[in-house]
Amino acid sequence: MTTADEYDVVVVGGGSTGENVADRTAAAGLRTVVVEGGLVGGECSYYACMPSKALLRPGAAAAHARAVAGVSVGAGLDAAAVLARRDSFADHWKDEDQVAWLDGVGIDLVRGHGRLIGERAVQVDGGRVLTARHAVALCTGSLPALPDLPGLAEARPWTSREATSARQVPPRLAVVGGGVVAVEMAAAWRSLGSEVVLLARGPLLGRMEPFAGELVADGLSAAGVEVRQAEVTGVHRDGEVRIDLADGSTVVADEVLFATGRRPNTAELGLESVGLTPGSWPEVDDSCTVTGVPGGWLYAAGDLNHRALLTHQGKYQARIAGAAIAARARGERIDGGRWGAHSATADTAGAPQVVFTEPEAASVGLSLAAAEEAGLRVRAVDHDLGAVAGAKLYADGYTGRARIVVDLDREVLVGATFVGPGVAELLHAATVAVVGEVPVARLWHAVPAYPTVSEIWLRLLEAWRDGE
Repeated sequence: MTTADEYDVVVVGGGSTGENVADRTAAAGLRTVVVEGGLVGGECSYYACMPSKALLRPGAAAAHARAVAGVSVGAGLDAAAVLARRDSFADHWKDEDQVAWLDGVGIDLVRGHGRLIGERAVQVDGGRVLTARHAVALCTGSLPALPDLPGLAEARPWTSREATSARQVPPRLAVVGGGVVAVEMAAAWRSLGSEVVLLARGPLLGRMEPFAGELVADGLSAAGVEVRQAEVTGVHRDGEVRIDLADGSTVVADEVLFATGRRPNTAELGLESVGLTPGSWPEVDDSCTVTGVPGGWLYAAGDLNHRALLTHQGKYQARIAGAAIAARARGERIDGGRWGAHSATADTAGAPQVVFTEPEAASVGLSLAAAEEAGLRVRAVDHDLGAVAGAKLYADGYTGRARIVVDLDREVLVGATFVGPGVAELLHAATVAVVGEVPVARLWHAVPAYPTVSEIWLRLLEAWRDGE
C-alpha cells in the first residue's frame, strides 16, 4: 500500500544544500518537505567541512604559535582532546538540532530514501509517495570515487568519511591523491602523530596556480609528511596495508585513505523515470533547473550538478534555486541574466576555495592557465607575501605568495590566489573584487590598514602599475 502527500516543493536530500533550498521556498510561503535517509545536515556537518577543520585547526594554531619568538609551545597535541573537540563539532553524529531547526521554520521531514518515480513524484523507501505542485529539488550530493585496483575493496580503505570520523590515530597512514581532501587529511593526521606518506600521481592541488601546490607540498614536508609522486597499482591488507606502486616499490601502512575524486549520488535516484541516465551528473542551467526534463519543475543543486563541488557554492546555488522556484510559483519572470537574481553566475566566475593546510591556500575565480584557456587576454601579477609588514608581524620567517589575474581588456580581476599562514581571511576581499568586477583603478582607493597582511593588495597594485 502507498499513500500520497501533496506539497508545493519536495526536496530530496537534507544536507546543507537541501536545507537552504527548503529554507528559501518555505520562507516564500511554499509548503515544503525534505526527504533524508541519513543525518539531516549532510556531509558538511558530519564528515567534511566541520570535522575536518576541527581536526586541522589545533595543528595550525600550534604552528602559528611556534612561528613567533617568545611563545612557548609544548611537545605536541593532545590527540584525545583534539578528537573530542572534533566530535563536538560533528554534534557527536546526531542530528536533533538540525531536525529541530527544520521544525522551527515549518519544513516537514520525511525519513527515508527518496526516489523519482515520474513527473513531480518522489517515492520514499518504496512506499509513501510525495508529489510536488511546483518543484522537486535534488540535493543528494556526491560520493567518493574509488579507482578499480586489485585488492582495494578487501583492503577496506578509508574515504573522506573515515578520515574525518576515525576514533583513533593510526600509527602509519598512507594517503592516495593530490587534491584538497588528500592534503588536508595528510596535514591533520600528521599533526596528531601519524607517520604519513602522501602518494600523488601529479602536482598537488592541480586546479589551483602551480605555486599553491608547491608551497603546500613544502609545508607538508616540513611537518614530516613524506610527499611522493607515485602511481598506485594495487592494495592488499593482511593485518597491515601494503600499497604497490608502479615503480615496483611498496608502501606499508596501518590505514590507507583514498582521496581520488567524487562521483554523483544519483545511481538510486530514479533519474531514468524522467528520461535521465542513472549515475550521471544532471545538467542544469544557471537557475539550477535540470535542462533535460521538460516543464521546468526539476532542479539539481549542490555537488550533484557538478558545477562547483564546494559547500558554500552548494548553499549559494540553493538560494538561487529556491528563489527561482518561488518566482515561478508566483508566475514571475525569471531573472537569469549574468548576475541575475536567479543565475548562479559565481559558480564559474567567482567561486572561492580555501585549503586549510599549513600554509593555507586560498583562491577565487580563474587561475592564469584557466583564464588563458577561456580565451581571455590576461596578465598575472605576483608578489611575495612574506615581504609585507603585516606578514612579518604575523609569523617570524613568514613564507607565502600572492597572485592576481587581470583581464587586460576590462582591467578587472578575474582571479586571485594567496598562499601562506592565515590567508583564508584575505579571500573574501578578493571575492568581492572578482564578483563585483571592481576596476583596478577603483581598487587603488580601497586602502588596506597598516600593518596587516591585507597590505598585499597595495603591493600587488603597485606591481600592476609598474609593469612587474
